[in-house]
Amino acid sequence: MANKGPAYGMSRDVQSKIEKKYDDELEDRLVEWIVAQCGADVGRPERGRLGFQVWLKNGVVLSKLVNSLYPSGSKPVKIPDAPPTMVFKQMEQIAQFLKAAEDYGVVKTDIFQTVDLFEAKDMAAVQRTLMALGSLAVTKNDGNYHGDPNWFMKKAQEHKREFTESQLKEGKNIIGLQMGTNKGASQAGMSYGRPRQIIS
Repeated sequence: MANKGPAYGMSRDVQSKIEKKYDDELEDRLVEWIVAQCGADVGRPERGRLGFQVWLKNGVVLSKLVNSLYPSGSKPVKIPDAPPTMVFKQMEQIAQFLKAAEDYGVVKTDIFQTVDLFEAKDMAAVQRTLMALGSLAVTKNDGNYHGDPNWFMKKAQEHKREFTESQLKEGKNIIGLQMGTNKGASQAGMSYGRPRQIIS
């Protein structure tokens, strides 16, 4: 981890492709949201991928963010008084954020791995997780979201329909087009391949 040297060959190509997915405009929007959600005491990062990573690396800002989405009195992540300085404590703080984000409703496929943030392996994945968290917060509309609701897309919500018994019976009389039809295309006149050649 600490003695990681420069990447060469294919691993450098892979890393450069991952780094190209990072979105600077999205970073600005996420920083604005985190500051609006947590308050100005979280500070602001230096612009750029590395500054964003350093700002979030110890997990405290992320923990404050996820805690701010819950009503007061039910905070899922314990935040230490002094920011953790030991590596494993920082990684543990990030892991607590990830667990809380998953409990909040973020899908596992949208959640980054701890090393993606801690070692800056995939900061685009960190952005995806924060976007998913913001989208959920806007969709829940429970009063705990702060900031511009237009920063995130609302997730699709279930729209349950209730049918009466007579409507369900009427539906059984209709033959859907998925069942097939006896009109339209047929195989009449089609031939496959060349006919067999008989030479005598």
